[in-house]
Amino acid sequence: MSSSRTGRPPVQGAVRLRRPSGPRAPRPPRDNPVRRLHRRVQRTWDRPLTAYYVILGGSLLITVLGLVMVYSASQIKALQLSLPGSYFFRKQFLAATIGGVLLFAASRMPVKLHRALAYPILAGSVFMMILVQVPGIGVAINGNQNWISLGGSFQIQPSEFGKLALVLWGADLIARKEDKRLLTQWKHMLVPLVPVTFMLLGLIMLGGDMGTAIILTAILFGLLWLAGAPTRLFVGVLSVAVFIGLVLIKTSPNRMGRFQCIGATEPGTGTASCWQAVHGIYALASGGVFGSGLGASVEKWGQLPEPHNDFIFAVTGEELGLAGTLSVLALFAALGYAGIRVAGRTEDPFVRYAAGGVTTWITAQAVINIGAVLGLLPIAGVPLPLFSYGGSALLPTMFAIGLLIAFARDQPGARAALSLRQPRFGRKRGAGGPVSDRSPRRWNTMRRRASAARTSGER
Repeated sequence: MSSSRTGRPPVQGAVRLRRPSGPRAPRPPRDNPVRRLHRRVQRTWDRPLTAYYVILGGSLLITVLGLVMVYSASQIKALQLSLPGSYFFRKQFLAATIGGVLLFAASRMPVKLHRALAYPILAGSVFMMILVQVPGIGVAINGNQNWISLGGSFQIQPSEFGKLALVLWGADLIARKEDKRLLTQWKHMLVPLVPVTFMLLGLIMLGGDMGTAIILTAILFGLLWLAGAPTRLFVGVLSVAVFIGLVLIKTSPNRMGRFQCIGATEPGTGTASCWQAVHGIYALASGGVFGSGLGASVEKWGQLPEPHNDFIFAVTGEELGLAGTLSVLALFAALGYAGIRVAGRTEDPFVRYAAGGVTTWITAQAVINIGAVLGLLPIAGVPLPLFSYGGSALLPTMFAIGLLIAFARDQPGARAALSLRQPRFGRKRGAGGPVSDRSPRRWNTMRRRASAARTSGER
């Protein structure tokens, strides 16, 4: 008997198995880590409470980081004015505290109450904007008379509340006309929305504040776009606004000078001075990737005007570097995207228009401010929302963020998911009877009621 190659005797009757000669079955494709991460992020983003947490967390992070940067950027300015180093920070912290109360109140208000507040806020804003032009009441700052003194060092800018008034009133107006099926006629889409907006713009431009006027124009265009305005109507209104803007720019040497500073690399002298724009670029360029350190800015030592207000983004780039500026941009991008999601997933017309108006307001103002600091846009004199110093801008903006939070909470999937949340301690501690005999807490009852409305995939 011959042995095998392994030295072992062959097994009698053994049959050698052969693979079939046909084509092999294709192997299942390997799971790409990038695709797996994309699916995981998409599932997380599709959860009903994602927009709620992004708006709440993003706005709070921007506000807290803004407080830190206001304290860092305003110390030298305060000392130059013979004031305590924390003077501007304390005022901003007080405004943020009041704004937090407004945010909480707005987030808990029902939609009907928001709609009921539209006309009172509009009437109050118009009345205060008229008071600005009354001699002895209105106060001029940096050449613009848009302020009312409240006594002491406290002042208020009514035009900032005009943004909130236009969002609420415009959303309520368009929603009511949509319910009556009147938006198919161009006159109902324009009247009285456009005339009232132009009235607000006229009152603002009497004080010379073109930056705020641009933001109100952006809100108007956002509302018209959400209402489904035809292209011809949209282009017509835009053409009128651009024509009026060009006339106002041509007739003002100060505004013309700001346009000439776009992309400037030298400070210049006289009427062609671009000192603020160029030193903003210097601050960003000297920050590098990770910045010079918190509080170590050089430009805020008198070189950069308004370091804690309009150009706080430049100080952020110098002290926190590219990493800090990209973080701020990412927070604003997430906030804007979450606002678009809230506006796109609701069935209530008012919520859709109001959420879209608030998102347009915050996004447009952030783009204009950051674009001016980067030298890509003219300096419009508008603060960075939730970030720059200024209580008049912070209060209505935080109320508007509260609107977005309320709308995000009011979505059907979000309501069911919120009702399913349980506290860390499920039952009260107390003597008397075993745990099983105690009456269930209220959230257990809410969970049973909401279980029928919960869909698969909601967490």
